[in-house]
Amino acid sequence: MAGSNFGDLFKISTWGESHGKALGVVVDGCPAGLELTEEDIQIDLNKRKPGQSSFATPRKESDQVEILSGVFEGKTTGTPISLVIFNQDQRSKDYSNIKDVYRPGHSDFVYDNKYGFRDYRGSGRASGRETSGRVAAGAIAKKLLASLGVEITAYTSSVGPISINRDKFDKSEILKNPFYMPDVDASKEAEQYLIDIMKDQNSSGGTIECIVNNVPKGLGEPVFDKCDALLAKAIMSIGAVKAVEIGSGTNASKMTGFEHNDFYDIESDNVVKQTNNAGGIVGGITDGSQIFLKATIKPTPSIEKTQPTINSFGEKIDINIHGRHDPIIVPRAVVVVEAMVALTLVDLLLKSMTSRMDLIKKVFN
Repeated sequence: MAGSNFGDLFKISTWGESHGKALGVVVDGCPAGLELTEEDIQIDLNKRKPGQSSFATPRKESDQVEILSGVFEGKTTGTPISLVIFNQDQRSKDYSNIKDVYRPGHSDFVYDNKYGFRDYRGSGRASGRETSGRVAAGAIAKKLLASLGVEITAYTSSVGPISINRDKFDKSEILKNPFYMPDVDASKEAEQYLIDIMKDQNSSGGTIECIVNNVPKGLGEPVFDKCDALLAKAIMSIGAVKAVEIGSGTNASKMTGFEHNDFYDIESDNVVKQTNNAGGIVGGITDGSQIFLKATIKPTPSIEKTQPTINSFGEKIDINIHGRHDPIIVPRAVVVVEAMVALTLVDLLLKSMTSRMDLIKKVFN
């Protein structure tokens, strides 16, 4: 199976399955000298791990990370960093009754068609647990960016039909509720909405927004490696994401050119923009203003409500999916979005160091 690598200079390779012995990631290209401990990585893994509320799968995993290589005396050595997270609470027998069934909304059918074989235990590589490796690697990328003053903040902006009120936006509220919403009232409404959805044996989708402050100018390469193009690819690689918007996103189609253009101005000898419909990226290159993106997350496909499907023998059947599943994926995906944004920006940052002769001379002179 190809496609488990991401990045060019700051490169990661994730591995492992939902019900295998462990999952992990190898990070190659991290500069030497970055202070790094397992605790730095664990902070983000704790945001993603299951069993944290009644709105997440009850599967009990500590998601405790171990650094196997690439760090010595608390600092990165410049060699590959290998991280491992052992699975502790697999219940593979929960899936034995559906091993020949194609679950609606899952990868079962396409995996069987592509490979002629699939790991039916929790979907194997297609499971949301695959993202634990991304989050671990992303924590390293975030720490590298933080050393340059770059701040990445993601949060849930909607759960089903419940959206945050931007007039009530409170960043400090994000970590205080199980949905990672920056609006306490919207969080309470979302809780009641999900309670009703769960009673109906159903699930919900939602949206995640991510803002990046203090972004250096000049990240991104014209044509195929535009910053917004790579961010879109990174976010779309998360299994549950169905759409990505940057800046004004789909609202741009409703605006005139005069309305959408971000007018330039000068403040204290610095070039600034009066608006940010571009989302911090123009011509595929960061302009130094805030990056803003939105990811649309589909409802969890594993629901107990009866659904029509077929099995691998071509028979029409009905299915009720029992077991331990999230009624909503969105809250646990918030930190995954942060990770993929961080990994993309670090890779582009390292590439941009060679874009001009004066930058190269600064390093080698």
